[in-house]
Amino acid sequence: MAAPMSNIRIGTMVKANDPDPAASVRRILPHGFESIEPFFWQVMNKDLPRLAEELREAIGDRDVTISTLGMFGNPLEEGELDVATLRGWEALIDNAHLFGATTIAGFTGRLRGQPIEASLPRFREIWSELSRRAADRGVRLAFENCAMDGNWASGDWNIAHTPDAWELMFDAVPEDNLGLEWEPCHQMVYLIDPIPQIRKWAPKIFHVHGKDATIRWDVIREHGIYGKLPAVFMRTPGFGDTNWTDVISELRLAGWSGSIDIEGWHDPVYCDALEMTGQVHGLNYLKQCRGGTVVPN
Repeated sequence: MAAPMSNIRIGTMVKANDPDPAASVRRILPHGFESIEPFFWQVMNKDLPRLAEELREAIGDRDVTISTLGMFGNPLEEGELDVATLRGWEALIDNAHLFGATTIAGFTGRLRGQPIEASLPRFREIWSELSRRAADRGVRLAFENCAMDGNWASGDWNIAHTPDAWELMFDAVPEDNLGLEWEPCHQMVYLIDPIPQIRKWAPKIFHVHGKDATIRWDVIREHGIYGKLPAVFMRTPGFGDTNWTDVISELRLAGWSGSIDIEGWHDPVYCDALEMTGQVHGLNYLKQCRGGTVVPN
């Protein structure tokens, strides 16, 4: 396989909580994915050294990397699942090297039902310690910019969903190894133009999710953003409104390198029996937006 262009790889996410993630990897890699992001939801339920070995065996001699591991939950609260999420972050930080990963990604967590500002003291407490733990191991921590149906005034999972919140977060914990797992989709849900964001925030973008959105302006004009019909659909790249050629061009201009891993299971059309049809279309679309086939000068 030719080396991915300018060190920007196109890959996908893999559900690490599933009984056999390695089997999933073996099934999908023949389609041409160049990286994978194994991720856990709330509970890290695997023997990580064993999982790393199984995934390496599934990848074999293919030029496929695992740059990022995911741990999604609410590590700021103190319920049983919240504490399990925090323990999962710690375990992934300690074992990232077994996967060859340099980034752990997920939600910041949040004090449930409280405005974003109320979560900042707890954010500072938890993430100052985790950032030190990660820095000691050469690992970066990245926050996905997903609101999880929350907003500035209230929410259950995450505070890292708007640039105003990013300013507060990175001021509270000004560590170089804290950044973003960014995607245009979640900004478009807020009707924010994602392209100018890249120019400002590229140094803090540690990982990119391949997820897009379709803004239904006709619905917004008739029913509004919070009416009975959905104003925005989350989409697999290639089916949404984003020009990913522009996204990748802006990332290149900023000197960015890394993986764009497709986050599936959200497209309302290419789902269920059409899930992998949509993901493979997204893979090939993003490769074309990256520039297509490498042509030596």
